[in-house]
Amino acid sequence: MTSPREDSVERGDGSTETGSRSASLLQFASSYGYSAAGSAPSLRGGAARAGLGRDRPGWVNALIGAIVPVLLLVIWQAVASSGVIPTYRLPTPLSVWQAAIDLSNRGLLWPDVEISTQRVLLGFLFGSVLGLIAGSIIGLSRWAGLLFSPTIGGFRAVPSLAWVPLLILYLGINEDQKVLLIVIGAFFPVYTTVSGALRHVDPHLVEVGRAFGRSRLNLLLTVQLPAIVPTVVSGLRLALAQSWLFLVAAELINSSIGLGFLLKDSQDNGRIDRLFVAIVLLAVLGKLTDALIGLLERYLLRRWT
Repeated sequence: MTSPREDSVERGDGSTETGSRSASLLQFASSYGYSAAGSAPSLRGGAARAGLGRDRPGWVNALIGAIVPVLLLVIWQAVASSGVIPTYRLPTPLSVWQAAIDLSNRGLLWPDVEISTQRVLLGFLFGSVLGLIAGSIIGLSRWAGLLFSPTIGGFRAVPSLAWVPLLILYLGINEDQKVLLIVIGAFFPVYTTVSGALRHVDPHLVEVGRAFGRSRLNLLLTVQLPAIVPTVVSGLRLALAQSWLFLVAAELINSSIGLGFLLKDSQDNGRIDRLFVAIVLLAVLGKLTDALIGLLERYLLRRWT
């Protein structure tokens, strides 16, 4: 069997060497049952699980997924209409819908949705990138892990509300303070999942990359990170959920616009219907943004498998 280095020499001159070495790397890894996004058995299992949903049309899966929300809506309507719980404590779905229409007609709803979504996306983007970088460094460097893991782990245990007074003191009450709080929330899930997963990348994949002369950065980008795509996506999903959580923490305390402010204002004014509007919108927006992460996952798996 021709060695990886000999194979790259036989394939051509310097102009095609990079493409040849990349192709040979994938072929060599495949000969051992591996792909860029992990071992073949794990991918086959994932494909089989994914196939359970792909056997049905998309609209059928959507209908199945809507069963539980519809049931919850029916139960909500039944309990609210029965009088078991007073309407000033549990409004009907219709009254919540009417409150949302009223806020929209008065131009008060969509600015809250827009600014909250903007804050979450910005904080999530910066926090995820920083978490990916820090997780890669600490996951690949034993000394970096020994030096920084305990400290970062301590900061990770700090509750979200504990950061608010400090950020207000340093940055004041402005957009920077709110976005930075969301950055903190998004950073830790990505950092934790990436650093942990990189320590367990199959050593055969790493050795194949080194045999083809890959630099450490190139090895990270073309072998190690692709091998942990499912784990990275899981970290991104957790980071997105944390981003919405930290958003509410920031807007509840010191904001004059946003869904967190709508929650606080509705509580102060006894508008339980508007409070439910804010909660439902947070749920819907959280699910929609999570669906975007799902699209990213499918793209990455197609790219690296």
